[in-house]
Amino acid sequence: MTARGHATAHGAGAQPEEADRLRELLRDRAYQKALVFSALIGVPVSLAAFWFLAGLHELEHLLWTDWPEHLGWDLPPWWWPLPLLTVAGLAVGLVVRYLPGAGGHVPALGLHTPATAPAALPGVILAAVASLTLGAALGPEAPLIALGGGLAAFFARLARAPATPQSTVLLGAAGAAAALSAIFGNPLVGAIILMEVAGIGGPQLFAVMVPALLSSGVGSLVFTGFGRWTGLSTGSLTLTWGVSSPRLDAGDVLWAVLMAVAIGVAVHVFLSTGRLAAGFVAKRPVIHTAVCALAAGACAGIYTAAVDRSPADVASSGQATLAQLAEDPHAWGVGALVAVLVCKGAAYALCLGSLRGGPTFPALFLGAAAGVLLAPLPGLGVVPGVAAGMAAASAAALRLPVSSVVLIVLVLGSAAMIPVVILAAVAAFVTVELLPSGHPAPPEGKPSAPQ
Repeated sequence: MTARGHATAHGAGAQPEEADRLRELLRDRAYQKALVFSALIGVPVSLAAFWFLAGLHELEHLLWTDWPEHLGWDLPPWWWPLPLLTVAGLAVGLVVRYLPGAGGHVPALGLHTPATAPAALPGVILAAVASLTLGAALGPEAPLIALGGGLAAFFARLARAPATPQSTVLLGAAGAAAALSAIFGNPLVGAIILMEVAGIGGPQLFAVMVPALLSSGVGSLVFTGFGRWTGLSTGSLTLTWGVSSPRLDAGDVLWAVLMAVAIGVAVHVFLSTGRLAAGFVAKRPVIHTAVCALAAGACAGIYTAAVDRSPADVASSGQATLAQLAEDPHAWGVGALVAVLVCKGAAYALCLGSLRGGPTFPALFLGAAAGVLLAPLPGLGVVPGVAAGMAAASAAALRLPVSSVVLIVLVLGSAAMIPVVILAAVAAFVTVELLPSGHPAPPEGKPSAPQ
């Protein structure tokens, strides 16, 4: 038999072998019990995630809306973030110094978080509440992953479930996915993010998925273009909605790729600065965390003094501000967009290395703001610009291209921008992967330096 014949025979036998292995796994009683337990823990984990997010929202509204109004201000004054973020820095520094788990992972490391032990959950929750309610330019997704995984481990231990490496990974991923579905509003996003975060398949997964994403985006553009030019239809599994969607053209595609490269470089700078800040904080956690948090508050104060808008535009996750930007992008002048990109970008970098939270939501807002700012470019519209900006920033910050594409498509609520979203996500992901990694963050855990 020739070498080609051997290869063919080997390839032909590989798929049945993998299928048999999957059937054996699904028939395994231990795996079936783990599946049932995963379904059961989704209930308490989702409830815990709901109350965690509801508590964050109420506290944030109290501190940034109710208190300023009760004191006679329509918007918080420029100095408002300074004391709040200083308190946040001191609180997080004390948690890092004295509680197990150091308050969770360093946000500058992305969402590739280590497993959270149940004993570390109090510190993770305290650090997240202090950071996210007092003005950190971070999101709640990383604490939610830690909360879901830690609670899953706690319930498994409480139920005296047999602990194996496979069951530990499975239950941790199930708990984290249940918690993530609360913030993203869609269970599909949580499952895909956890698949990529877990690193299933390792670098080979990305090596296969990135070309597949790229070719599918290009293929979609080709099909769309030829369908429009020829008037012919090939038939596809799509739904037609009764609302108008913007039509992509060559300008949208070209600017989307160029934007994605630039945004990828900018986000890489933010993450590298965050890792430098993490190294600075590790030397004296309490004092240096407070210094970095105060500097982030100063960024918000400078923004308010410059453009007379709320400092919460900078000192927040950006989730609410993103909704305002999308609702009326023309309400933001060029000066306000430039100021929020500069000031929130600086605050984001500082918070990534010092406080606790996730990198997703601020990146989405920064990408959307960049898209609105660049929308007047010839051939680029607001919606394609925002879609490309968010996809590029998300893929660059998370290093999760597939999850970023799914997330942005669901956020947009339309399939019309999928080709631009894919191209921007792939371009930004490849850009940050080709850039030098910079200084690594210090190892996570309790610091040894004296105060």
